[in-house]
Amino acid sequence: MTRQISRRKAIAGIGSAAALGLAGCSESVSSGDGEVSAAWVYNSEIGDLGWSWAHNEGRKAVANENDWLDTQYTEAVAPEESEQVFRQYANSGVDIIFGCTFGYQDPMATVAEEYPDVYFEHNTGYTTKENMGRYMGRIYEARYLAGQAAGMLTETDTLGYVAAFPIAEVVRGINAYTLGAASVNDSVTTKVRWVNSWFDPPSESEAASALLDENVDVMAQHQDSPAALTEAANAGIWATGYDAPMQEQAGGNYLTSPIWHWEEFYGPTVEAVRNDEWEADAYWEGMDSGICDIDDWGPEVPQDVKDEVNASREEVINDNLDVWAGSKFEGESDEFLFQNMGSYVEQVEGEVP
Repeated sequence: MTRQISRRKAIAGIGSAAALGLAGCSESVSSGDGEVSAAWVYNSEIGDLGWSWAHNEGRKAVANENDWLDTQYTEAVAPEESEQVFRQYANSGVDIIFGCTFGYQDPMATVAEEYPDVYFEHNTGYTTKENMGRYMGRIYEARYLAGQAAGMLTETDTLGYVAAFPIAEVVRGINAYTLGAASVNDSVTTKVRWVNSWFDPPSESEAASALLDENVDVMAQHQDSPAALTEAANAGIWATGYDAPMQEQAGGNYLTSPIWHWEEFYGPTVEAVRNDEWEADAYWEGMDSGICDIDDWGPEVPQDVKDEVNASREEVINDNLDVWAGSKFEGESDEFLFQNMGSYVEQVEGEVP
């Protein structure tokens, strides 16, 4: 069984485990004896696509596959409200809680210390504890491939990138996308506009519009919404999405999207809980694990572009292509790449704010 707990009721029910059983609505995703109970907390509404949608697709997949798994979720929880929601889930007796955005790191760490018998998993952050792991995928590999396609298709040699927050995760994506483009086009440059939000469609559209005024003819993004992609497609240029397939929003101007398959992490994790084998680790696998990939190609992408990028994709999966080779980040440690990357490669204009 899966239960959706509304943000308002989750916060109002602090300290009342019974509230979790009464709040929200039910959906028939899985049924069973509830040998493992897992909860997901999302920073935005699930909607039809985007970051939270991708995580929820992963949740639904593992719920459908395992009749012993009971899942619950709460959406649209701001980081400043998340500690209360984590605490309520911990009080309710769930076995494991997944916090699905960077801003949940410190609140989750606080609650994890209070509930040593509950397992916690934080997405995208740096902190681990005995009962708190962290997880992320090397989506920069898929970004690199999308960048290769952009580098082959641009006619102005100018790419646009609408970025969220200036943290290592986002900077990695910008750099990988640009290096992919530069690997097939040594004249390419990338222009970046920051919106300082994971979900702010008006600001994302405004940033994309500003980039269009600077002769950009391929657009990429790092937000939950397709606003930048839609702005680009409406202007008649190639558009790259993120998180989820976005061809419907871009039509014939769709290039592809780096996308997630979070069930590749959630499935083994809930099984480890069931088998008493869970350990706090720092999961950071790449495309070879299936955790991330690129979406299907848009309908107008030329065959030679698809062939070139598909060949590179196989090299990435087989560990024969290093995204960072030849750049200033070649040879850097995983720790650096994950949490300390704070500057651009030379083909990106400006500096990280």
